[in-house]
Amino acid sequence: MSQGKETTVLVLSLLVTAGIAGGGYWFFSQPKSAVVSPTASPEISPQATIGTTTPTPTTSLNLDTSLPNPTILEIDGSTAMVALVKDLRNAYSQINPNIPSTYGIPDGNPTGSNQGLKNLIDGNVAIAATSRPLKAAEAQAGIQLVPIAKDAIAVFVGINNPFKGNLTKDQVRDIYQGKITNWSQVGGANQPIRVINRGITSGTREAFQDIVLLGQNFSPDSPNFITWKQDETTAILRDIGDNGISYATVSQVEKQEIARIVAIDGVLPTDVNAVKAGQYPISRNLFLGVKKTTSPASKQFIEFALSPQGQQIIQRLGFISVQ
Repeated sequence: MSQGKETTVLVLSLLVTAGIAGGGYWFFSQPKSAVVSPTASPEISPQATIGTTTPTPTTSLNLDTSLPNPTILEIDGSTAMVALVKDLRNAYSQINPNIPSTYGIPDGNPTGSNQGLKNLIDGNVAIAATSRPLKAAEAQAGIQLVPIAKDAIAVFVGINNPFKGNLTKDQVRDIYQGKITNWSQVGGANQPIRVINRGITSGTREAFQDIVLLGQNFSPDSPNFITWKQDETTAILRDIGDNGISYATVSQVEKQEIARIVAIDGVLPTDVNAVKAGQYPISRNLFLGVKKTTSPASKQFIEFALSPQGQQIIQRLGFISVQ
């Protein structure tokens, strides 16, 4: 090869090398903000199909999303999940601002797990929030439940109740079945126990009945046994008095100044690690339910509840993540 040709080849080689190096420098020197996050969620119109930008769920949802998206995503159900659903709705609205959501029909007051599931089956709402599993008839109606959180049920007394000890789960069962009727029988003062039960529409009541009473019936024949008409905790707290006992989801009770949570089998439901480990004996899953044929927006709402952001909301409110 002549000296002129060798010089030409050398120059071309240097130019190619410089081009590759320059291109590599350009790529790696770009600011990180120029890289599009794979989890970014654009606005979704009411009839849009949910795409890969939806927060990735941590459990597979086997749902048919062939129904059109609703103008309003209506939800109803558990009163124990009011704060939880409210905060999930607020965060979800940032992902999908074109579809507003409501909780409770017809006036924005949730009707309890039982009625919420009935409203879902009847087509009055798109999603039901429930603090209990499905009954056989509900499962046969084509409802699918997805656990989004774990919750402990707290047994509580009035702050001025002389009883300062703890109870066993068996003693709580005997109290609600009328076998223990005086605080002196469990180490307290000699005064009758005023037993306050939740309303019949309450999912918390059904969970309590299954876990504590082992599915057996309450014994409301005692003159000191009260069944609340509405599924509400605030009114029960106000009425608990110095000799009453009742129960509610722990997040509704733990910061109340007029009530004191009773340890069950020596464990408090406010001990998150104990609840996670299964050491607290009265706990349950919380669910969102939809029909197996639903809309993309309904599925997206549940997927959001299961996403890292949704699970952070759940933990911030005192519930336990399902992850």
